[in-house]
Amino acid sequence: MRIAVPVANHQLCMHFGHCEVFTFFDVDEKNKTITFKKDVTPPPHEPGLLPKWIGEQGANLVLAGGMGQRAQSLFTQNGVKVIVGVAENNPEQAVLDYLNNKLTTGSNSCDH
Repeated sequence: MRIAVPVANHQLCMHFGHCEVFTFFDVDEKNKTITFKKDVTPPPHEPGLLPKWIGEQGANLVLAGGMGQRAQSLFTQNGVKVIVGVAENNPEQAVLDYLNNKLTTGSNSCDH
């Protein structure tokens, strides 16, 4: 499984489309470990582009603080699961929390 996390200043970015990089985590779900991680600079933001691009990177899941409804719909159409409202600022810890069923989520920080 590959998990994508939007990151700015080495922390989970609350605004999905405005991150500096996406950190992609390859994980072993059975052993609940991260096996590989890499930061990738996304293409310039334009509506509808990031869901397709993230899917092309092989991601199965996106953990985000906030994301607009249109982006969520595009991910769903492409078979990529989305969890919004992630409260953990540390991207690696958010992934580990997800793997261990301890991920805390709140409200979606995007309202568009």
